[in-house]
Amino acid sequence: MGKSSKDKRDAYYRLAKEQGWRARSAFKLLQLDEEFDLFSGVTRVVDLCAAPGSWSQVLSRVLIKGESFGRTAWQNQEAAFRQQMLGINQGKTAEKTETAAAAPRTDVKIVSIDLQPISPLPGIVTLRADITHPATVPLLLNALDPDSDSTQRNPVDLVLSDGAPDVTGLHDLDMYVQSQLLFAALNLALCVLKPGGKFVAKIFRGRNVDLLFAQLKLFFTRVVVAKPRSSRASSVEAFIVCLDFQPPAAFQASLEKPLGVGEYPSQAQVEAAVAATLEADKSKKASQPQDDSSSIVEIELEDQTPAGVPTATTRWIAPFLACGDLSAFDSDASYKLPDDYVSLDPVQPPTAPPYKRALEMRKAAGGAYGKTTV
Repeated sequence: MGKSSKDKRDAYYRLAKEQGWRARSAFKLLQLDEEFDLFSGVTRVVDLCAAPGSWSQVLSRVLIKGESFGRTAWQNQEAAFRQQMLGINQGKTAEKTETAAAAPRTDVKIVSIDLQPISPLPGIVTLRADITHPATVPLLLNALDPDSDSTQRNPVDLVLSDGAPDVTGLHDLDMYVQSQLLFAALNLALCVLKPGGKFVAKIFRGRNVDLLFAQLKLFFTRVVVAKPRSSRASSVEAFIVCLDFQPPAAFQASLEKPLGVGEYPSQAQVEAAVAATLEADKSKKASQPQDDSSSIVEIELEDQTPAGVPTATTRWIAPFLACGDLSAFDSDASYKLPDDYVSLDPVQPPTAPPYKRALEMRKAAGGAYGKTTV
């Protein structure tokens, strides 16, 4: 979120700097929480692909510091106003509110993971790790309970993932890479979530994405596709909200055998399938003469599904829900700035952006970030 970004006309871009957020994506998580009450009863959270840390900042201010935003803040304000007007325990209520605000919660454990460094946040444990590597799970569990020798595998209430690849403009390719990133986050979440936990991740909507929803429905009782109002309508991004984690019986999650990579058939199955396909191709050519040009041979493996299990793949389309108050700002609109408006600096400049080396070379050459004087 740089000062020279073209998005400075965006209302949420300006609000993020005015309210002290590291990025405008903080409003997306706040609006998702307003709709699904994600933070209710949550004390242990894992934030994947967390850099620059806007979602971790929301977790720190809401779960640890006890701050409220959006509709929750308005409801608390209205409740306090009604108590004040009715005169019900006015002094005690005010004293209790000040005490709660002054004493942050100590029972909350939040771990943020990313390959990029994350600037420190109050109460947040940051890790530089690869979410696809099997060694990340014990590293994460140790960060959650550094003083415990317990081998409990399901200690987390909520797993978040706001990660996205560097888009290429080829929508099919971007959607595939994003789906693989989601599978990586899901595989880690399956290893650490406890029954009844929640999982929220970014997705790219497109063709055949309903198959992904059906796969998630195998592990969660409720799966909803949500579009926060702070997310631009012109963007294909959305968020998959999975509630009430209930894994299938005898399911064992492991990053060594992750989901989404498929299973390779045995050599005997491949040879039998190739022989059957070639025999069928010979019979077809004998009955219907064709030219000698090469053709594509499609190999279909025999179904190895155990008896009693349905063989047909059922596609389940998740419901779509728009999040955010209609009275909020429109992320695709440009609002007129007041005459005395002063542009603010970013709350947290990028710590290790991929373009850092390019900026240094440009400055050394006397470019836009280091004008030479004549």
